[in-house]
Amino acid sequence: MRHGTEHAEVATAELETALSDGPFHVALRAAIAARGLPLQRVQHHLTRYGVKVGVTSLSYWQQGARRPQRPESLRAVRALEEILQLPDESLIRLLAKDDEGPDSERPAARSYRSLVEASGALEKLLTELDSPLDGGLHILGHHERVRIGTRRELLGRDSQHIVRAQRDGIDRYVAIHHGDPGCAPEHMVVHALENCRTGRVLWHHDTGVLVAELLFDTRLRVGDTFLFRYGVEDGTAGASSEYVRGFSLSGGQYALQVRFAQDALPVRCHRFTQHSAAAPRSGRQELPLSGRHRSVHMVEQRVRSGIVGIGWDWE
Repeated sequence: MRHGTEHAEVATAELETALSDGPFHVALRAAIAARGLPLQRVQHHLTRYGVKVGVTSLSYWQQGARRPQRPESLRAVRALEEILQLPDESLIRLLAKDDEGPDSERPAARSYRSLVEASGALEKLLTELDSPLDGGLHILGHHERVRIGTRRELLGRDSQHIVRAQRDGIDRYVAIHHGDPGCAPEHMVVHALENCRTGRVLWHHDTGVLVAELLFDTRLRVGDTFLFRYGVEDGTAGASSEYVRGFSLSGGQYALQVRFAQDALPVRCHRFTQHSAAAPRSGRQELPLSGRHRSVHMVEQRVRSGIVGIGWDWE
């Protein structure tokens, strides 16, 4: 009995240290061990909170192989704090630590902390619009055109989507725009360009997140395909150094084109991929800048969950 008590005391001490010093996956593993819960039991408790997370994902989280980043995953982390009897925000705080360090290639890139905060803001905005993250639409094709202005700022972007309805009755799409650090989403303008009209537009100033309803003139039935196009006028932040697009689910083709102003051309451009916002970047490939069109592009024939993007250097 004494041996069991000593073991519990050691586990508790390890947990206190992990919660204080991190990193996130060590603290999560220590908390699960201290409570003596198998992962299947943790998953069962999460379902009672209305959160669905697989045992494999939980295992990856506590090993540090992956980190929760989507709104659903962050809800799970907050639920885990209650299930594992931890102080409020203890795991979220560790998760939000900026452990990426400075990166000379991405001076205007968002830190992991800001990405976590943006995910929390996005979750609240989507809840206000009563919209699930997937929206019930499967993306068959997505083509984005990004414009960079003479001040090196993100002027805006146009997006064309080809989608297939996953259920009956879908009559809208919720667009998400993440402005560069220092942007003012309240001054951005959303344009419905083809086969849609603009509905409610919400934003969160501190994180630069904007969400907009794009309303269809028809209700789609399951299996129906639909094409629509919209744009976001930004131009509210400083110099931009990259454009990224995150995908929570695998899907169809994604094409990204970045066009620069004639008197503000970068010295080099490259594409990259990431498994998650906290993961290292990989798949770097230099992209030639077209002299006539002053643009670069990349094409993903079939996107996988994660992040893809184009970055550029000004000097």
